[in-house]
Amino acid sequence: MIRPSRRWAASLALTAAATLAASALSSPAAQASGANTAPTKARAAVANADPDGPEQIHNGTFDSGSDPWWHTDNITFDTTGGRLCADIPGGTVNPWDVIIGQNDIPLVQGETYAFSFSASGDPSRVGKAMVQMPVDPYTAYVTANPELTPAGGDFHYTFTSPVDLATGQVVFQIGGSATPWRFCMDDVSLKGGADPEVYVPDTGPRVRVNQVAYLPKGPKNATVVTEATTALPWKLKNAAGAVVASGTSTPRGVDASSGQNVHSIDFGAYTKAGAGYTLTADGETSRPFDIGAGAYETLRSDALKMYYPQRSGIAIRDDLRPGYGRPAGHIGVAPNQGDTNVPCQPGVCDYSLDVSGGWYDAGDHGKYVVNGGISVAQLMSEYERTKNAPTAKPMGDNALALPESGNKVPDILDEARWEQEFLLKMQVPDGKPYAGMAHHKIHDENWTGLPQLPHTDAQKRQLHPVSTAATLNLAATAAQAARLFAPYDAAFAAKNLTAARKAWAAAKANPAVLASPSDGTGGGTYDDADVSDEFYWAAAELYISTGEKEFQDYVLASPLHTSDIWGERGFDWGHVAQLGRLDLATVPNALPGRDQVRASVVAGADKYLATLTAHPYGVPYNPPTYDWGSNNLVLNNMVVMAAAYDLTGTRKYRDGVLQGIDYIFGRNALNQSYVTGYGEVNSHNQHSRWYSHQLDATLPNPPKGTLAGGPNSGIQDPLAAEKLKNCKPQFCYIDDINSWATNELTINWNSPLSWVSAFVADQGDGTVQAPGKCQVTYTTHGQWPGGFTTQVTVKNTGSTAVNGWSLAWSFLGGQQAGQSWNAGITQSGAKVTAKNVASNAKIGAGQSVTFGFLGTSPGGANPNPDLITLNGAACS
Repeated sequence: MIRPSRRWAASLALTAAATLAASALSSPAAQASGANTAPTKARAAVANADPDGPEQIHNGTFDSGSDPWWHTDNITFDTTGGRLCADIPGGTVNPWDVIIGQNDIPLVQGETYAFSFSASGDPSRVGKAMVQMPVDPYTAYVTANPELTPAGGDFHYTFTSPVDLATGQVVFQIGGSATPWRFCMDDVSLKGGADPEVYVPDTGPRVRVNQVAYLPKGPKNATVVTEATTALPWKLKNAAGAVVASGTSTPRGVDASSGQNVHSIDFGAYTKAGAGYTLTADGETSRPFDIGAGAYETLRSDALKMYYPQRSGIAIRDDLRPGYGRPAGHIGVAPNQGDTNVPCQPGVCDYSLDVSGGWYDAGDHGKYVVNGGISVAQLMSEYERTKNAPTAKPMGDNALALPESGNKVPDILDEARWEQEFLLKMQVPDGKPYAGMAHHKIHDENWTGLPQLPHTDAQKRQLHPVSTAATLNLAATAAQAARLFAPYDAAFAAKNLTAARKAWAAAKANPAVLASPSDGTGGGTYDDADVSDEFYWAAAELYISTGEKEFQDYVLASPLHTSDIWGERGFDWGHVAQLGRLDLATVPNALPGRDQVRASVVAGADKYLATLTAHPYGVPYNPPTYDWGSNNLVLNNMVVMAAAYDLTGTRKYRDGVLQGIDYIFGRNALNQSYVTGYGEVNSHNQHSRWYSHQLDATLPNPPKGTLAGGPNSGIQDPLAAEKLKNCKPQFCYIDDINSWATNELTINWNSPLSWVSAFVADQGDGTVQAPGKCQVTYTTHGQWPGGFTTQVTVKNTGSTAVNGWSLAWSFLGGQQAGQSWNAGITQSGAKVTAKNVASNAKIGAGQSVTFGFLGTSPGGANPNPDLITLNGAACS
């Protein structure tokens, strides 16, 4: 299954040919040894050009003035002393606001060039030097970001030209500074005949562990890269260096995903919590790690806190996110041109829409319904799990430090609402062609460069055509939002349900309106030629929320309902039938054959668990090539295993998740965590226009808890193509801001990270929760418009009496428990708590008590709850 490129499609057409031929990780010996050497950094590499080769740069020493160098109008040249200097003005926004360049540089396809120069900055700045196409889209064949200091430095780079070009261009982009500074350069050279640079990542010690934490009573596994073929002794040491456990490794042979010969280590028998543990084997000592649950409680919040700074249309408050405060982006305040009144692309529509708000999709300023759809759905699903899973713990109000905190709504729903309101705005108004459908996306007319804060983006914004996929994403998320927001905002819930019904009808009337794979200028295409999975997902969500026969019949008739949808590559924005299947299995509903739906989720989990067990690195994902955003696919496969645990309580599925998370946090071939701020060595230069610290020291790195896309065998961007040629799948990654194919951040990659981190945090220290000794019969005897009556019987199946009881469950949506008998009932949001009265406080062994209540309902489905707890323990 080949996945459509998730973004940058038009740029790929122009840059896929720009495969820079510097080899990367092509040495099997280096891979087998774990590539345990320091990284070759471009600015420090020696460009070994042919000394007799022709010099492509004219007057690179500035001994005869500045010709033929040119500059933008806001600077002047000073060549006093035989070097070129310029005073760079402050108050510029973009790097390209100040440029020094030279034109008509000939490039020969297949030739490897050495590009070098000396340069300084006072005060220090990060500059940008490129050899590129001289006209739009200015495709760069090498991009360098030298750190310019007052003392100056020499910088050397190599690249292989993908084109024959007589009019190449060398440019130094040095704008984007709030304050003035002075730039100087000398000895600029570009020569052919260079040896391609070999990039070797620093993979650190050959013992690979989860650098964050293992749960005390959960599984604990590590991988050792070694040439040994027989078992090796290992030792676990605490922070004081004392050996606390020991054993021998299990040889696993050569791992195809990394090309390394590896052994596995299982030290799960050691259960004492603590910090600073290390694992030693084959003469190598791992990076330190903890044994404890605290890190995942923090990650549960951090993974969600990433979304607030991604918001469009609102100023980000520095008091809520220190270091990340910024003005509101795209609210129609100069230089922004939107998003409060955005027109369509020419010929698409005759109206403009207010589509302000929502989350910026990734490292650019685009907003996409299909990617926003899966992202907001997974956040809502994370919340909905707290209503239906025995181990789930709710995250309430004031948990995420949001502007909405304190409004008596769970913060995770507040964050989800910010995106859901944007999705609603993308629906075509009544009376217009395609009314009820959703525009596929909204973004800049042309691609912008890095760095670029949202409020400084002056590009024209445009609505793109409607699509069936976007329309069904809206139908699905709006149906889900209708039930989840009903206890907190009935009007917003009703608005969502109306929008969902309208979108469903519009999609059925227009079932094959597909996004164009060529519509990729200024934003990703997100094209999808098969929308049967979107129809299935939307029908499932509408059925769960309404219980209506139309949607039930559609679900049951869909071939996807009974097919094996658990592919080895997982699910993502373009493959969403899994979202529908998971919710049908885990959210209360009365679908005929629901037991088979649940069994299918367990079968999918078994597949991923088998993959994990067979993988020497313990990954529930092992295709022959890794996909764009592979880390989110790994996590989504863990979501399936976690759902199986919620459904069955079988420990192996929970342990699969706990073991799978190790890969994300360092038990991988590169020996690094892919989550910013977690692990001794972690991704922190993800591709982003405003978390661009690598390019501008005044800007931050991505927020703590941000997931990098991860290894991608496609290596579609020029930097990855230069550094990672011939890479084994796990090595197809580089933590560099210019590698948008391997290292971008996105809202739909953080959503499964958030979901899974919450699941892991819910497991506490890893102790398996015992089921309660109780059995509940919940019967709704009568329903009428606006109301219902329910009787509940709870039986004590234990051998000792229960003295005082509290029974709890959650309604699907906006139902409210009212008058009761034989119990005192209270309700908060959707959660209902029934407590004994004086006369029935004691339930003897084998005995039962019965109580009942009258309820009110806003309409829609009112299924029996899946989860009812007695004094906190789940009943059968």
